[in-house]
Amino acid sequence: MELNNTFYQRPTEERIGVWCAAVPPEFRFIVKAQRGASLRALMTTPEESVAWLTERLNGFGERLGAVLFRLPKNIHRRPDGTSDAALARLLASWPRTIPLVMEFLHASWHVDETFATLREAGAVLCTTELPDSEVPPDIRATGLGLYLRLRRLDYTIAELAAWAARIQPFLDAGHPAFVFFRHDESGRAAELARELTALMGRTDPERRTSDRRNQGPA
Repeated sequence: MELNNTFYQRPTEERIGVWCAAVPPEFRFIVKAQRGASLRALMTTPEESVAWLTERLNGFGERLGAVLFRLPKNIHRRPDGTSDAALARLLASWPRTIPLVMEFLHASWHVDETFATLREAGAVLCTTELPDSEVPPDIRATGLGLYLRLRRLDYTIAELAAWAARIQPFLDAGHPAFVFFRHDESGRAAELARELTALMGRTDPERRTSDRRNQGPA
């Protein structure tokens, strides 16, 4: 579950305790990094801002899935190398014990230099499909695991099956995956998650082999 509340204010220890007490042990929270401090961590004071962002996160214990750092569309990557250096300083300040996901909404960040910096730090690149995306974005594994935010209002079964087919090879290679659909009041996101989960089982190579064996010769 992505915690939208944490994007606007840092959670208190009491609030974290309430959240964790309300869910089973296998449940995982994704903490959206508070927007002001996350920008300062990239642009001005990485050590101080990272310490402020992470000091209460141990309250989640094993229920912390990752922290999501979101860089909005108005934050561009500068071609002179200063943005690459700033990203490297941020990642160097980040505790390796806390999984980190980076979401870059401006296309200028989606270059080999960014991917290499993320891989060196073990940070995960967020794959985001926006409502106005003309084609599905590439999936790149820069850390241990995948993180996808599928933000269109709805998906057909065929579109979900295409995503399942793209995700499955990464799962087969040992990469766990978080996949989130866009929240809405109708509850469609939960339905899409269940449909994608069912389709993922159908793309499993061992299951396909087993199914063919059970069917006998054609």
